[in-house]
Amino acid sequence: MKIGLFSMNTGVCADPAGAIEVAKAAEGLGYDSLWVGEHVVLPDPRVPPSPMNPQDVMIDPIVSLSFLAGHTSRVKLGTGIIILPQRNPVVLAKELASLDFMSGGRLMFGIGVGYLQPEFAAIGAPFDDRGPRTIEYLEAMQALWHTEKPAYHGRFVEFEGVDAHPRPIQNPVPIVMGGHTAAAYRRAVERGHGWYGFALDAEHTAAALAGLEDAAKRYERPSSLGKLEISITPPGRHERAAYEDLGVDRLILLQSPRKSLSELNDWLGEQAPA
Repeated sequence: MKIGLFSMNTGVCADPAGAIEVAKAAEGLGYDSLWVGEHVVLPDPRVPPSPMNPQDVMIDPIVSLSFLAGHTSRVKLGTGIIILPQRNPVVLAKELASLDFMSGGRLMFGIGVGYLQPEFAAIGAPFDDRGPRTIEYLEAMQALWHTEKPAYHGRFVEFEGVDAHPRPIQNPVPIVMGGHTAAAYRRAVERGHGWYGFALDAEHTAAALAGLEDAAKRYERPSSLGKLEISITPPGRHERAAYEDLGVDRLILLQSPRKSLSELNDWLGEQAPA
């Protein structure tokens, strides 16, 4: 089972020096990937289901991963997740293609539909149609990345007679679908190279895997996607063997924001892949 590291754009890693030290240590210890989350804005005052306080620092995911790419050479760079319907897909395609190109082909593009209505309102992005919008945005981005003459004609995105270089080094760019709903499971089966479950204990992971299995029976999975890779972030303390027994492919460990840099380095060593 591969081991990744989450929260590379918050807590200690929101400081440039801390992010460099943690990223280099994780790569040296054999962690396979570094992951960042995204919230452009947060409700103030904090209200459920907001996961963070509005004053918590969270560096933009693409800026953070680009910075980390320059200080590492092997470790994969994952968005866990980018809230796709809040983004301009043509601009985002350019940013992520540039990241993949400059990092030597290390991007893992994790996406989700989002759930904080105040964040959508502040950005000016529609909330109610975020599911179908996410699918179109992804298709449009893949057209820009992987077709010789990019074109897309949809309900929310339309372009032709344009091109964008550099292309990503990876073809295809790995797509990791987030979310714990039936719709998210369908998106993962139909369009994802992987699925990412956040803050799931072993019991909830088993339930999610059952949901994915049910979706796989109901919806066709293109053979070109291969096996669906399962990544999980456990909530704090966990038994690694329980996730291995469930067939999880990657654990993306959650750093505690309360740890100092010294404590975090000790923890990285304790949690490192065997």
